[in-house]
Amino acid sequence: MNSLHTRGKRVVAEVTLPAQLIEEVLHTSAETLYRLCQLTNIGSLLAGAVNNGAQYANGIAAMFIACGQDVANVAESSAGFNFTELRDDGSYYVSITIPSLVVATYGGGTGLPTQRECLEELGCYGPDGARAFAEIVAATVLCGELSLGSAIAADEWVSSHDAYGRNRPGEPSTPLSANS
Repeated sequence: MNSLHTRGKRVVAEVTLPAQLIEEVLHTSAETLYRLCQLTNIGSLLAGAVNNGAQYANGIAAMFIACGQDVANVAESSAGFNFTELRDDGSYYVSITIPSLVVATYGGGTGLPTQRECLEELGCYGPDGARAFAEIVAATVLCGELSLGSAIAADEWVSSHDAYGRNRPGEPSTPLSANS
């Protein structure tokens, strides 16, 4: 119901990435990203998922914790939709829609010193900052979707975890087996 009748903020973030930037920075191609999105859309539908994104909850949870939001709202706030287009000029358009992002910028946990400071740094603290904060959260989710999708498409997902210390020292970076 929240996808149809917004609770909180309905927010969209979008970007069009030039093909050259995708190749140079993300180490993949617009065509590969688009094909990956098509496959994940089908997988999400078959799984009965509440969204077709890869990791909405990660970016939302990080922003919620840093900015004094009620982390219990991550569950409903992380339901959303990705839309992509491969443009005639070779660029790649991506939008994410979060239909029910439950955020606040005044009261509750937003008044804790560190969380308030984070909201102030973002220019969102106070009774009129929720809309801007929702847009920043959506942009964070969009960046996470692009980052993860590109890492998977470029076959750099596991190696990036190794390079940035996500895997424990001494443990191999192998896929989980059925017995794990």
